[in-house]
Amino acid sequence: MSTIPLTHTGVPAPAGRQRALLIEYSMPLAYAVLFAVLAATVDNFFSVANVVGLMLSVAQIGMVACTMMLCLASRDFDLSVGSTIAFAGVLGAMVLERTGSVTLAVGAGLGAGALIGAGNGVLIAYLRVNALIATLATMLMVRGLAFIASQGQAVGINSDAFIAFGDAQVFGLPLPVLVAGACFLIFGVLLNHTVFGRNTLAIGGNPEAARLAGVKVEKLRVWIFLLQGLVTALAGLILASRITSGQPNAAQGFELDVISACVLGGVSLQGGKARIFGVLIGVLIMGTVENVMNLLNVDSFYQYLVRGSILLAAVLLDQLKARGERRT
Repeated sequence: MSTIPLTHTGVPAPAGRQRALLIEYSMPLAYAVLFAVLAATVDNFFSVANVVGLMLSVAQIGMVACTMMLCLASRDFDLSVGSTIAFAGVLGAMVLERTGSVTLAVGAGLGAGALIGAGNGVLIAYLRVNALIATLATMLMVRGLAFIASQGQAVGINSDAFIAFGDAQVFGLPLPVLVAGACFLIFGVLLNHTVFGRNTLAIGGNPEAARLAGVKVEKLRVWIFLLQGLVTALAGLILASRITSGQPNAAQGFELDVISACVLGGVSLQGGKARIFGVLIGVLIMGTVENVMNLLNVDSFYQYLVRGSILLAAVLLDQLKARGERRT
């Protein structure tokens, strides 16, 4: 745990306060500067249509980042979120095609996501399978199920009611943006103002100490992954409604964007540390960079290079912060 130098009166020293404030607000300040520079130099970046489009483009990443934050804070992670998005979208589209019921389609997609998440949690918490191996295996199996169920083809959606999930606007904002905002609000409260959130940080900081304090570590980890699967499936259903089809190859590489956003936002890969506002900033940074590259017509091959560089920078930043905290 980091410490701030104190004066002889016990008040934090000025240098320590300044350093702490700089670390605390470095990413929001950096994003504010980046946004101002881009607004002044890139044509159409600050237009209403582009800003709304930017928020819409990061809505699914933002939703999943809220629950990925909990996974990382508890010293776990989930590589299966991209496959879960694809499978939930395909399953929802197939149920809708066969029954015509939006309620059943949404219920099937959410139920599948919850089962996938709970399965990951059981593998990791109770069977002691490494999170990397467990979620990598789940990623491959769920993606395979999406292709098998759809026979490798996109499943079309013709229901206006279902399409409204991704197309409707409320108060001038697309519904997916409002859903993402609600996720940030709900999981922010969950993290900062509930026993669930405090225990999540506790098991990430020191799982054995948390267990001795009476926290049911295994049960909590299963619940975290269940929430991860549920919210990821919701993101998959919204994506399917936006593109009017369930695509078995959707959201490939999605998990890396989500993890990058979380780490950029100050969520430690070593667990025990997370801030919902930081995750929001990380999501906006990822979306803004991609948005600007599209506005500047940067080739998609170079975009992969930039996204990989951001992921590497985020991990290095996390390591540097951890070393700095150990030294102090």
